[in-house]
Amino acid sequence: MTTDLDLAFAALADPTRRAILSMLLEDDMAVTDVAEPFQMSLAAISKHLAILADAGLISQEKRGRVKWCKLEPDALRAASVWMQGFGQFDPVDLDDFERFLEGELKDEDSD
Repeated sequence: MTTDLDLAFAALADPTRRAILSMLLEDDMAVTDVAEPFQMSLAAISKHLAILADAGLISQEKRGRVKWCKLEPDALRAASVWMQGFGQFDPVDLDDFERFLEGELKDEDSD
């Protein structure tokens, strides 16, 4: 369990990966579509996606020649349960999480 938490929190520590998760809240996306808004190479985006997949936050599958990414919303459940153990955090509401991620993206765009 600790390893899963470590992977999830490490994956969430990066703003690019949080932005990717926010994008995937809307719908499944092809890797090339995920990469489009970022100023980095497809290889760099693929590394971010691999970290998210290793943490179980997303899944990837090939459909024909295109690799698709899908958010795994239940993947944050263990992190939520762990944080609730401190009694200082409310349960993670994915709608609230989406609003948080959107706010983070807006803050990055204004910098």
